Amino acid sequence: MHIAWRSALNRRGTLALVVLSIALATALLLTLERLRTDIRSSFSQAVSGTDLIVGARTGPVQLMLYAVFRVGSATNNVGMDSLRAIGQHRAVAWVVPLALGDSHRGRPVLGTTPSYFQHFAYGDKQPLTLAQGRAFAGTLDGLYDAVIGAEVAQALGYRLGQQITLSHGLASLPGELAQEHGDKPFTVVGVLEATGTPVDRTVHISLQAIEALHLDWAGGAPLPGMTIAPEAARKFDLEPKSVTAALVGLKNRVAVFNVQRFVAQYPVEPLLAVLPGVALDELWSAVGLGEQALLAIAGLVALVSLVSLVAVVLAGLNERRRELAVLRAVGAGPRHVLLLLAAEGALVTLAGALLGAMTAAAAVLWAGPWVQQQFGITLSADWPSARMWTLWGAVLAAGMLASLVPGWRAYRLSLADGLSPRT
Repeated sequence: MHIAWRSALNRRGTLALVVLSIALATALLLTLERLRTDIRSSFSQAVSGTDLIVGARTGPVQLMLYAVFRVGSATNNVGMDSLRAIGQHRAVAWVVPLALGDSHRGRPVLGTTPSYFQHFAYGDKQPLTLAQGRAFAGTLDGLYDAVIGAEVAQALGYRLGQQITLSHGLASLPGELAQEHGDKPFTVVGVLEATGTPVDRTVHISLQAIEALHLDWAGGAPLPGMTIAPEAARKFDLEPKSVTAALVGLKNRVAVFNVQRFVAQYPVEPLLAVLPGVALDELWSAVGLGEQALLAIAGLVALVSLVSLVAVVLAGLNERRRELAVLRAVGAGPRHVLLLLAAEGALVTLAGALLGAMTAAAAVLWAGPWVQQQFGITLSADWPSARMWTLWGAVLAAGMLASLVPGWRAYRLSLADGLSPRT
């Protein structure tokens, strides 16, 4: 090991580049693994503390997409009478209705009740908290109050007291100004803390506000010649007849399958109740294929770095023929030469792998807040997982195996070959 260390120092310039190459490959591999794990964790914890999600009968994945991630739209709505019947089940503790369909500058608008801010949780049952202001009261006096997510506030520069207008439909495209609810502006009364979930990009208003917006609309278009002023809307019955979906919490989770069966067999209309955890796992299996591709790319980068290690050592064998021959002449056998080159490769690989691991850890600590702010993904600076240790060990083992290639070639060189000059 002493000879290997001295020999590596003698060629430190070239080997430093190899160490840097292995370090970058290792850092990329470990960072992508950390990112993959944390993205899946954020994905699976988009909603917690909710035992069932109820919607019109459709696929569990589709229901999760529009009810939790605000992607797509429901085929049918759920009657409020049906939700009241579900809420009266002896095992049900609370029901929070959700009304979707409108948007604000490409971001979804969610109509709900004030109990949403009490019962909705994310991550490890973390409740929603307000960074500024208050939640809407759900009364006629605060009919046009809006609570916005952290991403909406940051991206659009909104502050408390600012007025905003909503658009009809899930997207606001150029040329669709006629589809805006411009006659009924809302006032921002609260800004939520960042959660790393779809809540951050959502505008929250009351169910009554959703009804008020559409009093003078029919079939997805404003009624010609009919306009109801914002103040006049308060005189109408604004209790919704149907909503998009609902979050359901139980008194005891043991009864979850009993309530799920009750919803599935509800005679008035076809309904579906899904367990969020099961549906999220199914959804991840459909959309999480890209993580394996990223990991494969990182593995290829690591492979290229190890190949460069082999290439550098092989290229240096010609320059080191005399050095190896002198070692042979003073008593080193072929086995010692093989072990010497293998030890050199192991040292270089170990140095690169350690540097790469430290770089990955530093990158997570440094970029974690920025990633949370920009993409809503919480990068955890925890102790490396078992899989990360496996990947790091695989890089180290592959480097040691790769160093045996030039070692084997040197093993086969004869003493005379090293001492005889080449022409």
